[in-house]
Amino acid sequence: MALASLVRRKAYLLSRNLSNSRADALKYSFSLSNFSRGFASGSEENDVVVIGGGPGGYVAAIKAAQLGLKTTCIEKRGTLGGTCLNVGCIPSKVVIGHGLYGEMYIKLILALLHSSHMYHEATHSFAGHGVKFSSVEIDLPAMMAQKDKAVSNLTRGIEGLFKKNKVNYVKGYGKFISPSEVSVDTIEGVSTVVKGKNIIIATGSDVKSLPGITIDEKRIVSSTGALALQEVPKKLIVIGAGYIGLEMGSVWGRLGSEVTVVEFAPDIVPSMDAEIRKQFQRSLEKQKMKFMLKTKVVGVDTSGNGVKLTVEPAAGGDQTTLEADVVLVSAGRSPFTAGLGLDKIGVETDKIGRILVNDRFATNVAGVYAIGDVIPGPMLAHKAEEDGVACVEFIAGKHGHVDYDKVPGVVYTHPEVASVGKTEEQVKALGVDYRVGKFPFLANSRAKAIDDAEGIVKILADKETDKILGVHIMAPNAGELIHEAVLAINYDASSEDIARVCHAHPTMSEALKEAAMATYDKPIHI
Repeated sequence: MALASLVRRKAYLLSRNLSNSRADALKYSFSLSNFSRGFASGSEENDVVVIGGGPGGYVAAIKAAQLGLKTTCIEKRGTLGGTCLNVGCIPSKVVIGHGLYGEMYIKLILALLHSSHMYHEATHSFAGHGVKFSSVEIDLPAMMAQKDKAVSNLTRGIEGLFKKNKVNYVKGYGKFISPSEVSVDTIEGVSTVVKGKNIIIATGSDVKSLPGITIDEKRIVSSTGALALQEVPKKLIVIGAGYIGLEMGSVWGRLGSEVTVVEFAPDIVPSMDAEIRKQFQRSLEKQKMKFMLKTKVVGVDTSGNGVKLTVEPAAGGDQTTLEADVVLVSAGRSPFTAGLGLDKIGVETDKIGRILVNDRFATNVAGVYAIGDVIPGPMLAHKAEEDGVACVEFIAGKHGHVDYDKVPGVVYTHPEVASVGKTEEQVKALGVDYRVGKFPFLANSRAKAIDDAEGIVKILADKETDKILGVHIMAPNAGELIHEAVLAINYDASSEDIARVCHAHPTMSEALKEAAMATYDKPIHI
């Protein structure tokens, strides 16, 4: 029941605040009186400096300024919110981050996904709805121009937020010269030193390279190059069946490319719930996307006009050659910390280059913090944003909180796949007795009315308490539908809590209500 969930949530918040208070008293005594507004030679001292203008960096900078801290943000490219490794923000606390790529990628991919989906609908679905054209063609330059315009408007909006919140903005590449000083080579060709009592590293991540494959962003591309192709490739090979690879493959597949995905692992998106993953792969295959799983790339030949890829089974065996006009390398991402001078000040990292932090995002060097893709945890833009807010709250002597087990994930294809909490495989591994409730969108009136009913909602709940453990949705706009489940999981709600909430009819969200009903009792419409 809803009342039970509220009681559980109140107890949780009380216990968390008590715990944090003890930690504050014992480990992290802090006073706002420690902040000063003095001046240092060559540079005004900040409370916070943020290097990186990506999702984590710019959000941290704005939040710090809102909390009354003198803040500067450093951004390498001079364009906030988007391009990889370009931004360093210098707020009243110092945040070092070249993490624009995540934000830029999201804006670019969403723009292209929407445009390519409109084209696909026009060529495959409009006639069935009585909307007919004599011909439909792709104007790729216009599509790219629309994408660039959308991104430009959004990134300029972040600069406007900086001005509104009085965040100082330095355009250049930042690197440590001491735990409280960042040297910046500005895009105007001038070198300066930015000083801050607290520095936040928010430099994001970079494309993970593969041995023997050189990315030229023309024929062998990263996601950056795949977002800027000048023509639709006849054949596209995607190396890696994760979020980004499938999203980019989906864009170009809709526009007419023959897409083949090569993946070393036995499954696409290994972190996804297995049942949902199988349905998702079938959906992509119906869209003519081909998959070569348990396959590794052993050679690349770019001597001709196209690209020849030599592959073999992951376990070893006969080699085969694949030909493509463009190859997209999408085998994951690595933390970007090169050139920041971390070794100079002694910041510790793990074996794969992630910066080690405590539960307050503090590194082993006093006054230096790290957030987002450069630390352990999901490499997601919204996770970085939450990191940024929590980190700054800790710096300001407040309570910050991010629970990585309750961060939603979304694959922006069509249909989308969104999830929060645990997969069924994870619940089984924990040895928890559980119930499963499912509801297909084929039984949802809104989905059937708009002729877009492919997908399912799946809910996992504790068998004894009915507490929701995980929610997985494959559907159009699953990325929007998931947030009711995110709220429920954050408040330790039960499946009955969702089932007893009145949902407007007809809506896609009714499928979540029906799945919740199926979890603790029985659904109505199936």
